Amino acid sequence: MASSGKSGINDTGTFIKKGACVVIVRTEWNSEIVDKLEEGCKQKLSESGIENIIVLNTPGAVEIPYAIKHCWEKLKDKEINPNAFIALGTVIQGDTPHFDYVCKMVADGILQLNLTLPVPTIFGVLTVNTKQQALDRIGGKDGHKGEEAADAAVKMINLSDTIDNLNS
Repeated sequence: MASSGKSGINDTGTFIKKGACVVIVRTEWNSEIVDKLEEGCKQKLSESGIENIIVLNTPGAVEIPYAIKHCWEKLKDKEINPNAFIALGTVIQGDTPHFDYVCKMVADGILQLNLTLPVPTIFGVLTVNTKQQALDRIGGKDGHKGEEAADAAVKMINLSDTIDNLNS
């Protein structure tokens, strides 16, 4: 979801399967920023035809992968079956190496989810040096990363459906 290098191709919203469910797992930390990420994400998902949006809160970014895995395990065979997860949070560099550890743990956790779950997990966690950089990514000069996460989720749901139907 980098700001630069995008191809300009955007087929989001061209098709989304009826009853699709997206689970947003967001952090409580830096809530003024994460609230805006969530708002943009939910708006874009709704515009794309996703009506079933579940939002779960975690204390911090490190807990996001656990919440996603646990949610999948509880819902995978139920009436509500997630088609994608979106991780939203903001980690801002401080004076200690804690930032590096948190960023690595959440990124590694989301990578593992993408390799083990049968549905995509979108990385919508801002990892920034300053609060201003975060603000620039919630509708400022660097776009809206919550909206971009929603676009990525819709595209991955569509890609998953395409792959599932290759032999049909």
